Formats: sequence, structure tokens, C-alpha cells
Amino acid sequence: MQISDLKRRIENSPAIMLYFEGEQCNVCRALKPKLFEAFDKNFPKIEKVAVDVGGNSEVAAQFGVFSIPTAIIFLDSKEFARVGRNVSIAALVEQIKRPYEMMFS
Repeated sequence: MQISDLKRRIENSPAIMLYFEGEQCNVCRALKPKLFEAFDKNFPKIEKVAVDVGGNSEVAAQFGVFSIPTAIIFLDSKEFARVGRNVSIAALVEQIKRPYEMMFS
């Protein structure tokens, strides 16, 4: 995925999560379904995009991603939250819940 494509999606979506992962990353494979399931359940209007950094190290660098997995949540085209491999999904859900409800209620 190109940098310009991701930036366009961020600008055109009220809420989006970019999930940076790698093909050889076991933590990425373990975290992704849990994180996506939590977002599907709690934040159905947040668009989710998985970005494989294997062939996109330039894209990862552009977004300041230096380790994987990393999830960046954008609300109104602005970075709201950034979490890595030691994320508490429950804490992230709590952090996003109020602004999400304000945006979409």
C-alpha cells in the first residue's frame, strides 16, 4: 500500500486504525484477530487497515513505526492513539470509547 493511499484514507475516513504488521511476526499474528475483534464489537464505524511492513518499510517510517506490531488510531484525520506489542486491548477500548461515542452519536 502506498503512502498516498493511506493518507487519502485517513483524510476521507472519520475514524481509522492502521495496523502495522509483518509476515514473520508471531506477536502480530496473535494480536491482530483480538484487536480487530474488539474494534468490530466496540467500534464498528472505525475502518481497519492492515499494513504489511515487509515490503513497505518506507510507509512504516513515514508513520514513525519502528517496531511491530503497532496500531495507530486516527480520529478526524488526527492521530489519537498509538499502541505496540504490549497493548492492553481493554485499556485501549476504554481510551477510545468516549471520543468515539461523541463522534458517532
